[in-house]
Parts: sequence; structure tokens; C-alpha cells
Amino acid sequence: MTLLHRLYLIFSTVAVISNNPVHTIKIVKIGALFDNEYSEAEIAFRFAVNRFNMFNKDYTLKPEVRYVPETDGFKTGQIVCEMVESGLSAIFGPVSSKTNDIVQSIAETLEIPQFQTFWNHKLQKSATSTESTAFNLFPDPKLYSMALATLLKEMRWKSYTIVYESDEGLVRLQDILKLHRSDDVPVRVRKLTPGNDHRTLLKEIKASSELQIILDCEAGHILDILQQAQEVNLMDEYYSYILTSLDAHTLDFHSVRTTQANITTLRLIDPNTKYIRNAVRDWEQGYKRGSHLRPEKVLTRTALLYDAVNFFSTVYKELDATESIHASPLSCSNPLPSQHGIRLSSYLKLSLLHNGTLAIPLSGPIVLDSSGRRKSFDLQIVELSGDGVRKTGTWNSDRPHLINFTFTQQERQLEIVQQLSQKVFRVTSRLGAPYVMWRQPKTGKRFHGNDRFEGHSMDLIAGIAEILNFTYKFELVPDNNYGSYNPKTNEWNGLIRHLLDRKADLALCDLTITYERRRAVDFTMPFMTLGITILYSKAVKPPPELFSFMQPLSFDIWLYMATAYLGISIIIFVTARLAPGDWENPHPCNENPEELENIWDIKNCLWLTLGSLMAQGCDILPKGISTRMVAGMWWFFSLIMCASYTANLAAFLTMERMGPTIENAEDLAKQTKIKYGSVLGGATGSFFRDSNFSTYQRMWTQMEASEPSVFEKTNKEGVKRVKTSKRLYAFLMESSSIEYEMERDCELMQVGGWLDSKGYGIAMPVNSPYRTAISGAVLKMQEDGKLHKLKEKWWRKMHGGGKCSALKHTGDDSAAELSIDNVGGVFVVLGGGIAIAFLIAAAEFMWNVRKIAVNRHMTVKRAIMMELKFAMNFAARKKTVNGRIDESNDITNEENQRNHSSTPKDN
Repeated sequence: MTLLHRLYLIFSTVAVISNNPVHTIKIVKIGALFDNEYSEAEIAFRFAVNRFNMFNKDYTLKPEVRYVPETDGFKTGQIVCEMVESGLSAIFGPVSSKTNDIVQSIAETLEIPQFQTFWNHKLQKSATSTESTAFNLFPDPKLYSMALATLLKEMRWKSYTIVYESDEGLVRLQDILKLHRSDDVPVRVRKLTPGNDHRTLLKEIKASSELQIILDCEAGHILDILQQAQEVNLMDEYYSYILTSLDAHTLDFHSVRTTQANITTLRLIDPNTKYIRNAVRDWEQGYKRGSHLRPEKVLTRTALLYDAVNFFSTVYKELDATESIHASPLSCSNPLPSQHGIRLSSYLKLSLLHNGTLAIPLSGPIVLDSSGRRKSFDLQIVELSGDGVRKTGTWNSDRPHLINFTFTQQERQLEIVQQLSQKVFRVTSRLGAPYVMWRQPKTGKRFHGNDRFEGHSMDLIAGIAEILNFTYKFELVPDNNYGSYNPKTNEWNGLIRHLLDRKADLALCDLTITYERRRAVDFTMPFMTLGITILYSKAVKPPPELFSFMQPLSFDIWLYMATAYLGISIIIFVTARLAPGDWENPHPCNENPEELENIWDIKNCLWLTLGSLMAQGCDILPKGISTRMVAGMWWFFSLIMCASYTANLAAFLTMERMGPTIENAEDLAKQTKIKYGSVLGGATGSFFRDSNFSTYQRMWTQMEASEPSVFEKTNKEGVKRVKTSKRLYAFLMESSSIEYEMERDCELMQVGGWLDSKGYGIAMPVNSPYRTAISGAVLKMQEDGKLHKLKEKWWRKMHGGGKCSALKHTGDDSAAELSIDNVGGVFVVLGGGIAIAFLIAAAEFMWNVRKIAVNRHMTVKRAIMMELKFAMNFAARKKTVNGRIDESNDITNEENQRNHSSTPKDN
């Protein structure tokens, strides 16, 4: 201490004494231990004593200040023993824990109140009774540990790495360690190596892809560690730090302020209160010449030491007023306890310091428990910002499981959105239609940058960028994989690996949100909802045969029917010859005919059975009992065969339009003929592998055991295999991709419904500050209908889309329709029958012409001309018997004359 300041303290003390000449001033000796001379803590202590002496006429605090080495406990003990011989009422310090054990041991042995201002977890163990004389104004270690754990829960950290400097740090973090459950992501705990170079440890943390770090070390080492973390790229925007030191807010973070990492800490002292500012203004008078002490730089132990003097002086004054306290000299060699220690200590534990002799405590109201630990206090949550340190929340020991945030989530998101305009996002993706495709260049035009690509993902990120006003750079992942985890190597590949390596800020494509991926990266809300389903090829309908109408009955049946037709005709012919009832009178007017006629020649028998078979009937019918019996049985046979043919024809036509031989996943699992698979290492395969449903487990086992492999590298290869396997392979893929393929290839079809429900999301590194903002942009696009328009564009309009939309639902409408190919054979039969009829007619005509030529003794040519002339006379309805036609007259004229002569004359 400089001479000027020593004189200032002497004159202040003399002034106090001179202002009270009448009253007897009681001198109260107190001891103070500091690590080095003229420290900030000593200045605060001396000015607290001076302030008390200035405003109290009855008491004067007389400090006994000593400087003790930080690591020499023996010498520290000697100094304390020398101090107690002068008769101390209390001991303040030391300011660190390194030499506290010997000081606390002497104070408790001699029953002298000792005030500590540092974190001391050993106080609880030593305080075995209510007669303890050690008091620690630092927040209770147990409560402070709960505050850190509550902060961790409120920040929703999924995984983190704890970096600690000393074993005491693990005690301080014990409640955080208790938060970890057995099924959580493992928490990494790493101890700082001795020395000042920690880059090796920090590089290991970098390699582990951990983004959230709890740093427990002395405040003086924080900046060095953060600077080294910055050198190994551990301080970008995705990293978050929690600093456990209550003095972290006093550091000058200018050297690391350019980083974008989120740094959060807690503080006990609020530098913005007027009490801190007034106290600092007084302390600054005795501070180092040329230095400037600011309220935000006040260390916790400095303020607590000031409060300790305030607490002691207030309680001492109140207790001495009831019964005078006398502090007698004590000796370490003859350890007789003091007469005032237990009484003063007990009163300290019962007291509440809210407004003492030195005004309101700088660290807030002070309440101690029976062990001398501080049990009531407030902690402020602060974080590093561009302007320094700002308060974001408050934690109170009375509600240890709650943090009252003063910086709302809306304000934080607004701040992030404002920062987005200066951000250039690195967006990674993989090739796959219709999400990302190479843009086809026009003649003489080359594309660069983002213009090289097109697709649904490109339009989606463009829409998000327009809403949030940021720019982006698009690139492809080298291995073109989505991202799967290898448990053997504990590594990811594809898009997920790209994010974990900080080579990209966003991953955008048909990337499915899965539980395993969510443990590694963060996702926005889904921009598309879908499910796993089955892709299969449609049945290839063979071209109909010309005589396909005959297929409902086998060739044998047709042959048997023809044989039966002929057989029954012959049977009717024979039966009719035998049955008397079928011999009829040819002249009904003659009741006693000499001859009977039988009309059932073979021709009429064939006509009767044919009419019955065609369900048409006949003008002549049998009259005998036996012939009618045969005819009835034939009609019954014809009825059954016609009905059977009709029913089987309908079934046959329906079978041609039947769908696949599988209807759902159950059908696939029950059979072995049709193989099925998925993309190798994709989310679809993971779904079957991790499913607890027996059917899906059985399907996964079957897929793994299949030879050759049923897995394909891409969806495109899977679709190709479905088309070329002749309906012996089904591909399990996501419904959105199946819809895209079905819009362009009408040979493909979807079988069954969704096996699950999932979504595509935009992936980003864990703890990304932009997740909420980007999710909000996706939600806005959904509400505006832009997501639906994007899907319509890239599924049904671009690159051949919509080709099969008109045919998608025509199966039911066309189930009863027949084409000419199906019934063409019927027309052929009709035409053939007509042609045969004409041939028979021609043969009959020529046979008649021959008879006429013979009977009339004319040439065949003349007979043909005469018969053709008559046949072409469509008005003629009657014809004379051949051989009686007058050659000199035309047949038609003769017919007309005969008709005229037969007409009766009028009278």
C-alpha cells in the first residue's frame, strides 16, 4: 500500500475518534489473510472497515492484515497463531482454498468465527455440529450444483462434454452428472492436462463432433482455453459453452468476441446495481495508480469479503448491545477456546442480513444454515454478446428447478433472423429425382454455381431464402449417401457426416427424419409427410386371341359338346322312327289315310338340337313320349352348358383385369417366390431392421438372407429391377418416390398402404441457432400452399410427369368393357357361317339350274340367265313349278296374267 493511502486510512480513523471525544470507543480486532499485498480484495476489506468506523461512534474495527503464501500451509499456520495472540474477534480469509484447511482448523479449535469467500465443498464434512465457527458466504456447493443442472435442462442439451481442471470440479458438477440416464447419449468427461497447452485435448473433442461443452476451471485460465479452442475451430456458431466460474463475466472476451459460439455463465454479483457502483467508486480511491476499476470487473470473492465485514459488524453490534463481548488473546500452544466464539457463531447462523451497517449486501441477502453455508441467494444467467455480457435469466435458490428467463425466445429468434441477412449457408444434397438433378444446358449455354442444379429441393431452399433473406451455396455430398451409422466404426457417412464435419450448414433432399439421425443432427419440421410402401410392376396382359371367346371351355368340352350334338340328333332320329306318335297324317282332312308321314329326318333332328343349344327353339317339335324325353334331357343339358359358359366367360374376362398377386406386406412376408428389398443403408431398411413388429422382423430376416442380395444402392436401381424381374421382385421405398415413378412409368404400381408414417426434413448440426427460423419458414410455405404447388410441379408437370394420371383410376370403370380383340372371333365365326351359307346357296342354285336345263331341254347358260333374272326380280313372290313355265313368255308376265285372269269381274 502506498504511503498516501496509509495516511488516508490513519486520518480517517483519527477523524472518527476525534468526532467522538466523550464516548468510550470499543476496539474490535479482526484478522484478514490475503495472498498478496494490495490486492483488490484487500482494498475492499479495508474500505469496508473504514466505512464502518466512519459511521459508528461506539465501535472501531481494527484490522490485523497478513499475507500468506498460497501453497505453504505451515507458514500460514504460524501467521494465524501469531494473529490470535492479539485477541481476534473474527478471521476473514484466506481468499483461496489452498491454505484454508489450516486456517479453518485453528479457527474451529479456538472457536473463532472465520469467514470464507470461495467455493468450499469440505465445509459440510467438517461441520458436524451446530457449534461450527466457519462461515462461507459463497453459494452452497449443493445448491450451486443444482443451479448448473437446471441451466443444462433449460438449455435442452442432448449430449455434452465436461472439461474440468481439478477434482473439485467433479464435485461441483455432480448434479449435472446425475441428469444423465443410461439410455442417453454418453457424456464425455475430460480433464485438462497440466500446463498451458490444451490443444491436443481440444482436437480430440473436435474429432468427437461434440458441440456442447461445460468448462470448469479457474477464471484466469478461461480465456487461454477459449483462444486455443478457437485455433482448432471449436468456436463457430454451432458450439455452446457453459462456464461454471462465477467470475467468468469479469473477463475481457475481446480476443474471442469475433467467434459466433454461444458462451453462457452464471454470476452472483450484479454490476448494474447502485450499491456495486457506489462501492466500486469508493474502492477505486485506493486501487492501483493508473488503473480503473469497473463494476463489471468486480470479482465474487471481493464483493463477498465486503459483505462478510458487513455481516460480522452488524451481528457483532447487535449481540454486544445485549451482552458485552470480550475477545481475549489466545494461543495455539495452549488451545483454550475463546469465550465469545460460540455465542457469536450461533447468532450469525440465526441472523438474516438484509440491510446491515454497510447498507445492503452486494451479493444480496445473506442467510446461513446450521453448518455455516449460504442457503439463500440469486444467480444471474448471462451470455456473451457482441456488446459484452448480457443478462438472460435468473435462478433463485428457493426455486432451484426453475430459471426465469428475461430474454424471451421471440426476442432471441428475432435477433437470429436479423443475423441471417449476413449469413451464406452451405447447403449440401445428393442427386436424386425430383429433388436434385443436373440442369440440362441449352445450346451454347453453361451453368455455374447454384444454377447447375434444379429440382424440388432447389425451389424449396429458394423459397426459404426469400422468406428469411439469406443467401446460400449449393453443393453435392461426395459419396451421394443419405447418412447411415456404422456401429463397428462409430461413424456416419453421407449427408449426416458432412454436417458433423461442419462442411455444411444444411442438408436438403429426401432425407427421412429418424430417431437415430435425430441423435446426431437437428431437423426442421417436416416439409413432406410420407410412408414406406411397396413398388411392384403391373401384370402384363397378353394380347387376346382371335377365338378367346372359346377359352372359358376347354377344347375337350367343345369336342364333347359337338359329339353330344351329333349323338343326340341321331338318337332323336332313331327314336322318332320308333315312336308311333311321331308318324303323322300328311292330309289332315282325310281321316283314314293310307300312308303316315314322319317329318324327323336327319336334317330336322340336327335343326332341333341346334336351336335348343342356341336357346332359340324350333317350329317343329317331337310328339312321341320317348322323343320328347330325349329332347327334354337335351334342353336341360343345353341350359346347364349355356349358363356355365356365360358365367365362366364373365370370370375369364375379370381374371384378365385382376391386379397383382400380392396386396400388402403380409402377403409378401408369407411367400418366398417374390423377392423384395430396399435401398442399402437407407431409412427404409433401418425401419425393418429396428421394428418390433413380427411381420417386419420376418421380412428383414428374409431380406438379409436372400441370395443374390435384394438391396440396391439407389431407388433408381430398385425401380429398374422391379421392371426387369417379370413380377418376381418388389421394392420397398417411400411413397413420395413411388408416386414420382408411377407418374412417369405406367407399368409400375403401388401395392397396399403405408407401413409407417414419417417426414422429410432439413437437417442441420446439433444446436444450430437457425433451426427455429427455418422451421418457421417451412411452416409459412405450407400455410401459403407453396409446398403443395412444388410437389405438383415436380411430380406431375416437369420431366414427363402426369403421363399416367389419366390411367391411374380407370381399372374399375373399364372392368366390364370388351375390345374388338376380345370378341373378334365371334365376328369371324359369323362371317365364316355367312360365307358357307352363300356357298351352299350357290350350290343349291346350280343344282336347281341343272334340273331346269334337263327338264326344259335348254342350255345351262340359258337356264342360269332365266333363274338369275327371276331371282333379281325382288317384287316377285311366287314361282311356278320347274318344267311348266312357258318358254315364249317371261315368267313374270305369265305370273301377272295368271293373277289377272283369276281376279273376279264386276257385274
